[in-house]
Amino acid sequence: MSNLAEDLIQQQRPRILLVDDDPSLLRLLTIRLESEGYEIITAADADEAVRSISKQPFSLVLTDLRMPGKDGMYLLDYLARKVPSLPLIIMTAHGSIADAVDATEKGALGFITKPIDHQQLRQALRKALLQSNDTAEDSWRSEIISHSPLMKAVLDQAYRVAQKDVSVLITGASGTGKELLARAIHKASHRADQPFVAINCGALPEHLLESELFGHTKGAFTGAVSENKGLFRAAEGGTLFLDEIGDMPVPLQVKLLRVLQERMVRPVGSSQSIPVDVKVLSATHRDLLAAMKDGSFREDLYYRLNVVNLKLPSLKERPEDIPLLVRHILLKTADKHGVNVTRFADAAMLKLCGANWTGNIRQLVNVVEQCVALTHTPVVSESLVEQALLQNSGHWPALSEARDEFERQYIVRVLKMTDGIVSRAAELAGRNRTDFYKLMKKHELSSDDFKTVKH
Repeated sequence: MSNLAEDLIQQQRPRILLVDDDPSLLRLLTIRLESEGYEIITAADADEAVRSISKQPFSLVLTDLRMPGKDGMYLLDYLARKVPSLPLIIMTAHGSIADAVDATEKGALGFITKPIDHQQLRQALRKALLQSNDTAEDSWRSEIISHSPLMKAVLDQAYRVAQKDVSVLITGASGTGKELLARAIHKASHRADQPFVAINCGALPEHLLESELFGHTKGAFTGAVSENKGLFRAAEGGTLFLDEIGDMPVPLQVKLLRVLQERMVRPVGSSQSIPVDVKVLSATHRDLLAAMKDGSFREDLYYRLNVVNLKLPSLKERPEDIPLLVRHILLKTADKHGVNVTRFADAAMLKLCGANWTGNIRQLVNVVEQCVALTHTPVVSESLVEQALLQNSGHWPALSEARDEFERQYIVRVLKMTDGIVSRAAELAGRNRTDFYKLMKKHELSSDDFKTVKH
């Protein structure tokens, strides 16, 4: 057995799927590779290869680029959608090297030219299988598509903190993928086999949020027709993700702090506290330091949640990831809807790379999905991208963003109605003057801007 087989797998031979429409080449390569310790399965075309992949696991796919009917590029697209962790190497004639280079840009781990040089093939297989092993170790973050140095730094930190039972605060603008990172941290932790439970703290009023988090007894309040154990207990042994923690009402922040300190929850309506073992991850797009200064977020809770802070970069800070993300979203969307859309035109991709992604990845997903839905050709045009970008220029906001915008517009309207007299505006809004001043400060509003000037 070769050193490669010994190095990579001690007890099991790497299984390679060999795909080519030339029977003699299949026989020759099978003999050579089996003599080096590989297990070889052959397929005469892409359809047969897909059937084999669906029946058994493989370490690697080695495929011809040009074949009658569905070719190596089809197989590359299929793996990108269905088995992205399975490495693929392209075999090609000298005349198709440009196409093979294009294939490597789209995800192939490499290419070798025909006639096959066995030393070159041996090295290509060794490199691909070693890289495949590295990829398997990174399976915890498989849903996060990136090769940005900024994101790599964040992910390195995320993996390290996943190994420890410390609270993590994930910050970043809306649409940057905070919940996706939280799920990745859970997968990398020793709690991966236990539940991951998420809740948006800005989506429920205070009394319902308390019941959702800590549970309630039967009859604890009107409508409590049965017992609810709450999300802390539902996540027992696993991870609880508190999204938009900055929107949690202050009274509930006090109760959450007590739970984090004591590791005990007391359901609404109960006099008994119940121990819980949960890793807490939280996230916000808000500036919590500013929120602490204006009294809308407790300092002691902040430091309890923010043992480690992971800040996700905006999409504008990681432009090198846009082509990767676009291709991933396109393939996923095309497969979901069963349409033949294979790529964006070069000019269309340039337009996407240069766009101002105020809504970050959430907005990018919306634009790509719209283009896939509307295109009549396999290649998405520049004009279609321009249309989608124009319609998405005011990106669809997260719930917390929409609430903030409504709140600001409401306060502006009330101040206009009262000529900037804060006491009257507060009374009209049903808030005390101190709270109303805090809201004005939060939205950077001054009463002077609303006073009627009299000459």
